[in-house]
Amino acid sequence: MSVTLYAYWRSSASWRVRIGLHLKGVPHRIEPVHLVRDGGEQHGEAHRARNPMAQVPVLAVPDGAGGVHLLTQSMAILDWLDATWPTPALYPADPWERARAIELAEIVNAGTQPLQNLGILQAIEGLGGDKLAWGRDVIAKGLAAVQARAQGASGAFLVGDAVSVADLCLVPQLYNARRFGVDLQPLSALVEIEARCAEIPAFKAAHPDLQPDAQV
Repeated sequence: MSVTLYAYWRSSASWRVRIGLHLKGVPHRIEPVHLVRDGGEQHGEAHRARNPMAQVPVLAVPDGAGGVHLLTQSMAILDWLDATWPTPALYPADPWERARAIELAEIVNAGTQPLQNLGILQAIEGLGGDKLAWGRDVIAKGLAAVQARAQGASGAFLVGDAVSVADLCLVPQLYNARRFGVDLQPLSALVEIEARCAEIPAFKAAHPDLQPDAQV
């Protein structure tokens, strides 16, 4: 089975899913959705039919009858991937460690990334605010929380010595941190984990610069 991922090259939510697809070895193709061009293709009728929230990613999965099932929201997609392709697992087997991995992932997914995504930044700019200063502050706060909460749980990666959903969320957020000029010196533990992830082929393949719609 081959799936289609509607995504934008620099979308961190799309990036998480790409890492998951590559880790699992799931056959897939990328269908780019440009979030800026012509006011943002995500607002067009075709994409809003896939996702009424006008966001990426969207995963299209063949339904076996000539149609497709559509799934939105990166965490839901990763959960489905993990249930459908169990190896390698994105969630620790131990219930407490699993909860810790989800906690760290959600600090990024729910508590950090949404506050610095394109729509929020455009709204802040429209109100006369400094969108870069806003983004820098919320990212620094979120990543500091990840590092603090990971203490005692981390090993080679955020939760123990195996990649988990938490690491899939961390890597794109550190990329965004650099774009916004966040000082990463106080976040050295996270940067070290990021460097280990960067050596894994799935993380390399999912990098924005290697995507079909990459703008370099």
